[in-house]
Amino acid sequence: MDSRDILIGHINDGIDTKQIGDNSNKSILVRGCDPEMGIRAIKLLPQVLGNPEMVSITNDDDFITELQRKKWSVILFAPGACRYDARTLPIPGSRSQTKGWGLKEYRNLVRKHQGEDINIVETTDERQIVPLLREALSVIDKLELVNKIK
Repeated sequence: MDSRDILIGHINDGIDTKQIGDNSNKSILVRGCDPEMGIRAIKLLPQVLGNPEMVSITNDDDFITELQRKKWSVILFAPGACRYDARTLPIPGSRSQTKGWGLKEYRNLVRKHQGEDINIVETTDERQIVPLLREALSVIDKLELVNKIK
């Protein structure tokens, strides 16, 4: 078993039997640093999160393009990227304008393009991905309900 299989196993460990509602009208942009893990996660996660649109990006050119392309429901900084930041190492996939950036600079970039109210999820633990994304998606539902009541 390779390290990616172990990490996908950790993601699976975070999946419970809790029913999740339909999130097909929502979207999650993932900024990670391992293209293979991104592909594997995209195959696994949508079905346990209520089928939101999910796009995984591992370089900043594509990340910035996606931030500019549409309004996303949630931005996830994948565990690998968060572990690089925790060690004060630059996150792989940077380009000249983002060279040496950590999560603080990436958060500012996200808010610049997505607004201050964007849900940003970060974790160094794969087991927390599903619970944290479920919570972020449910917060959107609660905000939409409050806005309807107003």
